Amino acid sequence: MTLELKDVSYVVGAQTFIHPTTLTLQNGTMNVLLGPTSAGKTTLMRLMAGLDAPTKGRIVWNGEDVTGQRVQDRKIAMVYQQFINYPAMTVYENIASPMKLLGLDKAEIDRRVRETAELMQLTPMLQRKPLELSGGQQQRCALARALVKNAGLVLLDEPLANLDYKLREELRAEIPRIFAESGSIFVYATTEPEEALLLGGHCATLWEGRVTQFGPTAEVYRKPGDATTARVFSDPPMNFLKVEKRGALMHFGQGETMPAGTADVVDGNYIVGFRPNHLTLESSAGARAFDTTISVVEITGSETFVHLLHGDARWVGLIHGVRDLKPGQTLQVYLDPSRIYLFAQDGTLAATASYAEAA
Repeated sequence: MTLELKDVSYVVGAQTFIHPTTLTLQNGTMNVLLGPTSAGKTTLMRLMAGLDAPTKGRIVWNGEDVTGQRVQDRKIAMVYQQFINYPAMTVYENIASPMKLLGLDKAEIDRRVRETAELMQLTPMLQRKPLELSGGQQQRCALARALVKNAGLVLLDEPLANLDYKLREELRAEIPRIFAESGSIFVYATTEPEEALLLGGHCATLWEGRVTQFGPTAEVYRKPGDATTARVFSDPPMNFLKVEKRGALMHFGQGETMPAGTADVVDGNYIVGFRPNHLTLESSAGARAFDTTISVVEITGSETFVHLLHGDARWVGLIHGVRDLKPGQTLQVYLDPSRIYLFAQDGTLAATASYAEAA
């Protein structure tokens, strides 16, 4: 089974919600749509499901053009951020409801309900009502109702966003197992890079209605093809610094230099990108020092986010531990040249440091 989006776009009036997009999702794959709010994730899912029709382009399922096909005629299931269960029904009845609509016989319905409940670890709760369940159990019930249809395409639109941290972590760990056992094409939308990495599979990064890159999730993270993808796949967002490469050195605006390490890149003006966790307060062999001013300090417990000013650039550093740092304080930070990405002025990737192969 494959789902193909062929040059699909979605335009309403003068506003383009999805720019021309071509994607192929293979049978038995986990596919993550990663991007900030309003990047186009939900709109793209609605096009895949048939809830909306593309303005241009075609949607092909297993070689059949389904662009104009009704959503109820497609083998799809969708779970939203605001998960819905029928409160007057038991968990068993909730899971069984889509199969009753399909007219399946009682024995088949019972078999599928119990198999799916076992998969979702809901067997002891089958006779409970949804309001008697925890938030995580209610979300598992909604997921079970989607999976029980044996849908070839399962769309999950930020399904864990409204759960507390503990429940999110629990279900994040379970979803890859559920996916592996179901064999469907999964499409999972999230705003969180960490969640995308945990889910694995393939990842499409979205920005303002454009898919900027698609490929194996770890590869997209390690080798972003442009500055926009790098920004999307970094939380906090990647830091940037304008540089000029002349010979073996890169020159920064305040008289600082760094080894270029990219002999095959021609001299000229570039943008250096580096992730927040690669700024450190301790020097190491080969690291370059930068003088900065602290603007904001956020202590999260085991880590500290330090917002920094370097000339007209604003950076964020992710420092391990709790540090005695105060706004307005000058701070020297260090960056290993092997941790950087080099982007051209138009944002396309010019070169990656050796770290990209192992990060």
